[in-house]
Amino acid sequence: MRRRAFLAFCCGAAVFPARAQQTRLPRIGVLLVGNVEPFWSQFREGLRDFGYADGRNIQVEFRSADGKPAALPALAAELVRLNLDIIVASETPAVQAAKQATSQIPIVMAPSGDPVGTGQVASLARPGGNVTGLSAATAELAGKSLELIREILPAANRFAVLTDPTNPFSKPFLEQIELAARALKVGTQINMVRGVEDFEAAFAEMAGQKVDALIVQPTLPRQQAVELTLRYLLPAVSGNRAFADAGGLMSYAASLADRYREAGAYVDKILRGRKPADLPIQQPTKFELVVNLKTANALGLTIPASILLRADEVLR
Repeated sequence: MRRRAFLAFCCGAAVFPARAQQTRLPRIGVLLVGNVEPFWSQFREGLRDFGYADGRNIQVEFRSADGKPAALPALAAELVRLNLDIIVASETPAVQAAKQATSQIPIVMAPSGDPVGTGQVASLARPGGNVTGLSAATAELAGKSLELIREILPAANRFAVLTDPTNPFSKPFLEQIELAARALKVGTQINMVRGVEDFEAAFAEMAGQKVDALIVQPTLPRQQAVELTLRYLLPAVSGNRAFADAGGLMSYAASLADRYREAGAYVDKILRGRKPADLPIQQPTKFELVVNLKTANALGLTIPASILLRADEVLR
């Protein structure tokens, strides 16, 4: 009897791990530069579109750098150790950190600015490797941001650019601005900041150079940038809707709400067996021009009717 009981125990122990393996929920890691809620509110809906719900048939693990990109590599390494099925990374620094942390776990960009120009993927049609997802087309829109601010300030001829050189996105971002500046025959001044501790000196330098307006790299900490643009009475535009919402003069960007939600489709495809290397990068189709009229009034600016009529939203 004891022998039979022992054999039964051994057989049960052998079967149990297999059953546990079968019932294990797919695990999705999410790596963010900043706040979780704006991303999660839309991404959650995108997952629901395909029948997924956190805690029911998938498990979602969040890691946020709380606006400090330097923390991303350690957070990405932490996610990799969790034996995830997919990592969803939003914004270029997060995608870069995830890619450096693993070449095996599929990574979904949700989104990333200019993924080809920043070296995240080989091409839009065939990304190759373990990275796929959505582009924000932000670098391509940087030149348009310069055109828009010039439309508000037609006499302006010197523009500052606030950028983070540690972010690979800064290269294509600056290239697009320089192309637009040459076409408009205006000058640009590049101000490099690696964190909020550099902001005060950068804005003081811009004030000394008497620049007419500022273009802010979209991944930079928004609140600090907005506060300083208002203090120095400097009209500013950025490629992120949240910049205008926070009090910046204007933003022109792909709809991030759409990008966050559309990431759910990539998660579904990968969980069903598709390989990231074979999933084309999706370019945005919806763009938003947002003007903060309250900020314009504080800066003593009159926004032309041509801008207001084209704006998707005017914040008053």
